[in-house]
Amino acid sequence: MITRSRQVALVLTVVLAAGAACQARDHRPPEPGRPAPSAAGPRGFTLVASGDVLPHDSIIERARYDAGGTGYDFRPMLSGVRSVVDSADVALCHMETVYGTGGDYTGYPLFKSPPEVARGLAATGYDGCSTASNHSLDDGVDGIRRTLDALDRAGVRHAGSARTEREARTAAVLRAGSARVAHLAYTHDTNGLPLPPDEPWAVNLVDEARIVADARAARRAGADVVVVSLHWGTEWQEAPDERQTALARSLTASATGGRPDIDLILGTHAHVPQAYEKVNGTWVIYGMGDQIAGEMTNHEGVQDPRGNQSTLGRFTFAPPKRPGGRWEVTRAEFVPQFFDVDAGRVVNLNRALARGAEVQSVRDRIRNVVLSRGAAQDGLVMGE
Repeated sequence: MITRSRQVALVLTVVLAAGAACQARDHRPPEPGRPAPSAAGPRGFTLVASGDVLPHDSIIERARYDAGGTGYDFRPMLSGVRSVVDSADVALCHMETVYGTGGDYTGYPLFKSPPEVARGLAATGYDGCSTASNHSLDDGVDGIRRTLDALDRAGVRHAGSARTEREARTAAVLRAGSARVAHLAYTHDTNGLPLPPDEPWAVNLVDEARIVADARAARRAGADVVVVSLHWGTEWQEAPDERQTALARSLTASATGGRPDIDLILGTHAHVPQAYEKVNGTWVIYGMGDQIAGEMTNHEGVQDPRGNQSTLGRFTFAPPKRPGGRWEVTRAEFVPQFFDVDAGRVVNLNRALARGAEVQSVRDRIRNVVLSRGAAQDGLVMGE
């Protein structure tokens, strides 16, 4: 059993665009043997992030098999990356689908996933998930409510969708050592499904002005690091599209008092790994790819193995060198992974090279995409 090494994560209520004070409460029970926070001063922390969790029918069937035919168990699927996720101070995932109830679970095109997914994510070590996606309204506001309720029960924080207007105006902020990490999330659309007229706040849509305002509000409320998850881009396109690159430039250029308003951008949605790039001094992952998905068919109707390939991003942040300064990324890494649809398991490709040349070629292809916009020159390296 892996012992979690991260500090107790806290949830800090931040009223977006209002600059309210932070209010903290534990969201995980304290664990025996966990070290107390150091009084010697701020220390650095590591943040790990991963791509879309997209349970198709075959994934749901696999989870039922792994549970022995009673219930659903998603822990075995993710066990291959648990050591990477669990060892981070803060780990963030992307929960693309909403949850169903009472066995009413479906895959594409309108997803309703078993709520046991949340327990699997928590057991793997995830502290929070972005929940704003083009599938957020697949089962209306009831789907959002069930999803967030299940994540709450599992102790996994969430950003991007909401059950109440008050919740929509708050940001989850996680404690990472002495740092407070705000997590904000937005989606480019909801597959044409309209926001409920009486609950237009149910899903956060991408809007540059709003993202900046929310980031500034989180900073005023005490967040040391602001992370923004964006569900964006063009499906099956490895190169970021013009909308992605333009928005990345604008968001990373936004600053208050000479300090950037956003410290990291995490992209999802394209189904394939996309590049990492340092833009205006801030790391941007245009797309991490699908961490969990069934066999994927691209727009040409062809089964496309890239839909089961992805990366984990891992960033080490160091405390500011001066009061009020920025927490700087001192090490940026990516970990190539893929979902083995036959075995029903996420595989860390750097730890699976003994499987042969085919695994290495997939690893190398992901690496070439990730580094295609010059990230190696800015220090991005492949980790394990």
